[in-house]
Amino acid sequence: MTNFLTLTRMRVQLTLRNKMFLFFSVIMPFGFFFLYAGVFAKGNPRGVQYLLGPVIALTVMGSFWGLSAALVMFREQGILRRFHVTPVTPGDMLASSIVANFVLTMPTVIVEFLFARFVFHVNHFGNLGTAFLLIALGTMAFASLGLVVASVTNTMQETQVINQLIWLPLIFLSGATVPLIDLPRVVQRVGLFLPATYLVTELQDAIYWAAKPWNRDVLIAVSSLVLWACLTFFLSAQIFRWEPEAKIPRRAKLLVIATAIPFVLLGVWENSSSRTVSKAKAMAESVAAPAAANAPAKSAQ
Repeated sequence: MTNFLTLTRMRVQLTLRNKMFLFFSVIMPFGFFFLYAGVFAKGNPRGVQYLLGPVIALTVMGSFWGLSAALVMFREQGILRRFHVTPVTPGDMLASSIVANFVLTMPTVIVEFLFARFVFHVNHFGNLGTAFLLIALGTMAFASLGLVVASVTNTMQETQVINQLIWLPLIFLSGATVPLIDLPRVVQRVGLFLPATYLVTELQDAIYWAAKPWNRDVLIAVSSLVLWACLTFFLSAQIFRWEPEAKIPRRAKLLVIATAIPFVLLGVWENSSSRTVSKAKAMAESVAAPAAANAPAKSAQ
């Protein structure tokens, strides 16, 4: 345990020196926060509370980008080679990376809650227990995705391309940037196959509607994230490389597709039931209702 904690501390120190991590895990999340809260919600506490779920989901999801880039950079710079000569296994390195990523992401999430409370006067955050459960599992799940990307890519340029191909669908098809209910029906159906969709929706459910941890929809999202995290971590441990010269079989890259099985099955079920879309619609209508009620009163004045 002492060796693991030491390795984790070293991973935190190395990551803090990575400018890309600081951008995707600190600067970008706060940029999204003030854009959503100040511009989209217009500073209205109820609107900020509603949009806090997508903002925090973006913070959680963005952590995979910095983690994958950091590991590839460490490999290219020979840092991982130095770890390889110590009694450190791939599992130790990857697990410490996830823990370090969690430790570095949580302060940003907490500051976002504090900004919402003291800058935008949000007095109620729903069920924080459910929210932080989803945040913790989401951080670990998307960090595991970053480990897979780092394991299958060979150069920083290749990593950036793969990250971009993953990142764009995650943020634009999940309801994180455009509300799920405002997307075309075909796009909604595609979005139901993405893990980000369930993270966004259930974080909104927890923060805006105070969903309990044992709520059925929360349990489904939690179970899917846990299963996905286990699959991606196991795969990344099998194909992890310490040195840039090491190669992995092409069929190993095909196994990456198998990690999507939990959300393929969940997407098929959700497309037949439309529960997630219906919930997103109900929350959006709940936010819009007070504004619509106030509009006639303002006109009368």
